[in-house]
Amino acid sequence: MTVPFLRMENISKSFPGVQALKGVNFEANQGEVVALIGANGAGKSTLMNVLGGNVIPDEGKILINGKEVNIHSPLDAARHGIAFVHQEMAVLPTMSIADTMFISNFPYKNGLIDYKTINKRCIFILKRLGCNFDPGTKIRNLSPGSQQLVEIGRALLMDPKIIIFDEPTSSLTSHEKEHLFKIINSLKSEGAVIIYISHMLDEVFRICDRAIVLRNGETVGGGRISELTYDDIVKLMIGSKQIDQYYGYKQRIIGDPILKVEHMSRKGVLDNICFELKKGEVVGLWGLLGSGRTEVARALVGLDPIDTGDFYICVSDKLEKIKQSETKNYIGMITENRREEGLLLPMSVRHNMSLANLRGLTNGFLPFIQNKKEKELTQKFVDRLDIKIANQNQRVETLSGGNQQKVIIGRWLQKNPIIYIMDEPTRGLDVGAKSDIRNIINELAESGAAILLISSEIEEIMSVSDRYLVMRRGRIVKELSRDATKEELMLAAAGA
Repeated sequence: MTVPFLRMENISKSFPGVQALKGVNFEANQGEVVALIGANGAGKSTLMNVLGGNVIPDEGKILINGKEVNIHSPLDAARHGIAFVHQEMAVLPTMSIADTMFISNFPYKNGLIDYKTINKRCIFILKRLGCNFDPGTKIRNLSPGSQQLVEIGRALLMDPKIIIFDEPTSSLTSHEKEHLFKIINSLKSEGAVIIYISHMLDEVFRICDRAIVLRNGETVGGGRISELTYDDIVKLMIGSKQIDQYYGYKQRIIGDPILKVEHMSRKGVLDNICFELKKGEVVGLWGLLGSGRTEVARALVGLDPIDTGDFYICVSDKLEKIKQSETKNYIGMITENRREEGLLLPMSVRHNMSLANLRGLTNGFLPFIQNKKEKELTQKFVDRLDIKIANQNQRVETLSGGNQQKVIIGRWLQKNPIIYIMDEPTRGLDVGAKSDIRNIINELAESGAAILLISSEIEEIMSVSDRYLVMRRGRIVKELSRDATKEELMLAAAGA
């Protein structure tokens, strides 16, 4: 019998208050793409962080090519030919592409960094990824998708034997995804072991040879992709077949306008944006990557300046004109990048959840937080949103992506605004967590809130939206009703 090139045996790991891995076994062969699938908190990232040297297991062993190896750090992992492309990009925004890619392994010549070699190698790798970037370009000047490609390029620099891709397409355009899949197939043909973590089941069925499913820190099943169905995987992930009701739209009563925006413009970014949101309504803001969706959201809450624009908010049952600087008093915003813009990672769950409601946690006279009230409100929304934590003092950076997103939503539920802007609220989440977020959106709308929803997943935005605003090149080019088809939305976004 052929010995697997990579084998992880009986891997166990506990953190304070939770056992993340319980005797997990995992194996992969050369020239094979293995999907590692599971709900948020199932243990996927912990298992791969063990392989990548970021986490030391309590029990278990790792064998590469039949020989046991000790991996106690990322450098150990690199020495054994293991590369990790993380979902949350570990890039340095003020540094160049070249410096970022070589940050841990600068070549030297005559005691100085050899930038001639760096630039040559950098250009070669970037071209392999279909990029024509200048190696001197600052990371902060790249789009999130381009930054993700740089992260992938950094992993490929060392010609790894084992490559872990953790949600690699979460920031990529359709064209960039297609090119990544070609790269993965090329690496596979060269004999590399590819471990592919993704919540996009269509991607798993397209490029993976085999799947291994984790649930609650244990291996619960898997097999050859050709022998599995979507239902099989969803059942293994969440323990029950919920896929039929996964995208079910719920009809609701829509009230009067609660927000009106007129002639919002910013030269080169936004062009005469006009729309309104109504009480109890979910409006899907749809468009291709770079169409200006996020820019609209940021301008609405005053994060980005505008050249012109008028804003009206419903106060005492009538629309009143307010300044852009005042809109944040009425709007709760879930940003696209939860780790960089939404959370204070080293801080506790309780402190993160209280951030939008600090004034409400004082006694009205003294500027001091009432700890008892803060704990009670935090627990209320931890319970309501079913956030999986050991305790309220747990650092938010230790939570799974789905639970981190729920902490941000809980923050705004404490504040209880009349309008919510949700920019990619389920990005990188599993089917169970996505379903939870959609249920929350429906509950908020039923309670009378107005919601502007931005999502790159067309099925998701169609599952909850009452109507659609379609953007292209910084303009709202069309408004479509709830009955619009997927084809109509795609054609409108593409300009056809």
